[in-house]
This record gives sequence, C-alpha cells and structure tokens, in this order.
Amino acid sequence: MSLAPLASAVAGFHDGARHIGLGMDRDILQDLFEHAVAAAQPALAVRANLPAPPAGRTIVIGAGKASAQMARAFEEAWSGRLDGLVVTRYGYAVPCQRIEIVEAAHPVPDAAGYLAARRIMEKVSGLGHDDLVVALISGGGSALLPQPAPGMSLEDEQAVNEALLASGAPIGVMNVIRNELSAIKGGRLAALASPARVATLVVSDVPGDDPALVASGPTVPLASTRSEARHLVALYGLSLPQAAHDVMASDANPAPRPSDPVFANNTVRIIASAALSLEAAAARAQSFGLAAHILSDSVEGEARDVARVHAAIAREVRARNRPFSAPAVILSGGETTVTIRGNGRGGRNAEFLLAFAIAMEGIEGVTALAADTDGIDGAGDNAGAVADGSTATRMRAAGIDPLAALANNDAYAAFRAVDGLLITGPTGTNVNDFRAMVIR
Repeated sequence: MSLAPLASAVAGFHDGARHIGLGMDRDILQDLFEHAVAAAQPALAVRANLPAPPAGRTIVIGAGKASAQMARAFEEAWSGRLDGLVVTRYGYAVPCQRIEIVEAAHPVPDAAGYLAARRIMEKVSGLGHDDLVVALISGGGSALLPQPAPGMSLEDEQAVNEALLASGAPIGVMNVIRNELSAIKGGRLAALASPARVATLVVSDVPGDDPALVASGPTVPLASTRSEARHLVALYGLSLPQAAHDVMASDANPAPRPSDPVFANNTVRIIASAALSLEAAAARAQSFGLAAHILSDSVEGEARDVARVHAAIAREVRARNRPFSAPAVILSGGETTVTIRGNGRGGRNAEFLLAFAIAMEGIEGVTALAADTDGIDGAGDNAGAVADGSTATRMRAAGIDPLAALANNDAYAAFRAVDGLLITGPTGTNVNDFRAMVIR
C-alpha cells in the first residue's frame, strides 16, 4: 500500500511522540510503530466506508478509544443532517460540531459511562424503518458502555470488570461473560434500535477481527450461550459479585441470537485492523532495506510467555539465519494478557518486553518494541517500551532486578529506570498490540 497519504494523518501523533534516541534501530522501530498507527487512523477509514443515506433521520452513536476520532471523520464526510453521541476514554475527546463527545473511565467503568450508555439507548429508541443508526465502535467500548443486566448495579459491573482484568483470560472469554451480564452488549443496542437500519463501522482491536468481540458487540450479536459463560467463569475461577452469579443462574436478560430477523437489514464493516497496520509497517521496513516478516496479527496468550517465544525466534535468526535471514524485521499483533501476581505498574506490552529483555540479555544485534496502538499501555502514560540485549543489564546497574520486577508486574518502573519507555500520548485509534524486532 502507498504510505504517502498517511503522512498528514500521523503528523500530530509524530510531533507529540517522545523519541527514545538510543540507537538507529530504536528510531526505526518507532517509525514503524508510527506508520502502523497511521494506517489505522479513522480520518482515512471512515470516509471510505460511509453507509447509504436514509430517507429519515441519521443518528450516530459509538464507544471506544477511537470513537471520537471516528465521529469527527464521519461528520466531516456526511453531507446530510445528523444527531449523535459517542463516549470515549478520558483524555481522548476531539472537537466535533454535530456529534456530542462524552468521556468516561477505562478499563474499569464509571458513572459517566453508565449515564452515557443510558442516553445512547434513549437516542436509538422509537426510531422508524426510514431511519439510520450509525454505530462507531472501537476497542475499549466495553468498559465505556456499562449497562448492567437487570438485578445488577454499576458497582457489580465494575467488580466483574476488575475480576476479568486480573484473570489473564483472553478477550474472547471476557466478552462471552460480559455478554450475559449486560443490558446493552451482545447486539442488544441494535435490537433496541429496530426497525431502524444499523450500520456499524468497526476499528478492530481483537485477534481475528470478529466484530461481535470488539467492545463486546453492542450492535453485533455474539454466538455464545449462558451455559458457556457459566463454564468459563468456573474454568478461570472468577470471583464475581452475588448479583452476577444470580443472573448467570437464571434465564433472565437473554441475548439476541445472530439469526434474529431484527438484524436482517443491518451492515457491519471492519474499517481498520491490526492486519492492515502490520502490512503498513512491513512496507515501511522494506523502504529501509529490511526484509519484513509478519508472524500473525492475532497472537494471544500470557505476555511473558509470548515474549519467550519471540525471543526464541530472534535467537534462532541470530544464530542460524532461520526461519528468516538477517537483517530482518519481524512483526506481530494481537492481544496478550497479564495475570496479576504482584502490585507493580505496567501494561501487557511493557510486561512482554521485560520478559523479552530478560530472555535476550547479552545477545547483540536485536532490538524490539512493543506498544499499544492507542498510545496507552494498560493504565500508565506510556504506549509501551523499547529493549535490546543490554536492557536487563542496565536495569541491574540502575538498581532494578528485572526478574523481581517481572514477578511483581512492575515493568513500568524497570523501563523508566533505563529510559526505555515509549510515550506518545493518545493516538486517536486502537488496533491493539504492535510488536516489532529488528534483527541484524
């Protein structure tokens, strides 16, 4: 793909980014990250995927870390009248003229998100056959649209989210459980909008790009069952509030099925994804004269385990020139998870890279970056971090035991001690994790 049109889209992000400045390969990795982010910018993707105008009203709703950018892109491209409300994470709002932007908490929901969800439900209620609902959905929308099932409180939904986040469960498992405990997720919002047509535009942050899993699919039904959700709660040993267990044990609040005729006239489009971003980064790497290899855009698993696999591949390339020949760039995307064991600070990308740095200690010629494409890794102010074979050694010299930091889930402090954090600020999009290794 041509990268020329992406330059202006990424300009604001690039100007605000903090360059690590610790070596040419680190600068190359940050450049690849910026191009991956640019390829997922809503300003380009929304305009190319506008739905057909309706005879009646146009209502724009949405939720997610990229929803404000998507809303601005939509209203700039839409010539007709519209009304709307989208909710995004605190600090992610952008000015819009016709669509109201509300900020709320992520990853644990708050009252602002609850009230925004109620207002969105009201906006799509009572519409007719001639009306159009445009749903702008991106990662993070699940926490930003809290609406607990009947019998549960907002505090119950917060407790469910906290339990899921600490469990290490993959996003697919989380969303099967959330689907049964929500009054808005799992296609329920689209069902509420019926008989209006619903056009959903999705910036995907989930491995495999299943739109029903992005933001727990408020407008896209999920093909799962309550018995499956009960099984997963037991399998992962989740401690849920009693009200959530009561819902799980009942037949109340049933989710609509994908075959329900209420969804027959609706459309769903993935407009940006990890796959497209990795392809943009690969093309950019080749412009530097580096062969680029994409392992997968849907890598899942415990961050520290995925890191060891990546490190094993890097060592194999360095030692034996297989399965790829050096020099090369190796890329991957998806969403790893972290099982909380300690009380440190650090998101899944920093934890991935800390485990990678430990596994690569003393090996020259390999530099790696791991970052969240939304610019925030977990709850920190960093997008991720950068490491090489000297990183773990430098951490020890700075008074940080990298193994102890990993055991305490404290990757943030470890990388801060060696000036290894990548800080960009919010990027305006979210197609999940980006990982890249330059191997010389």
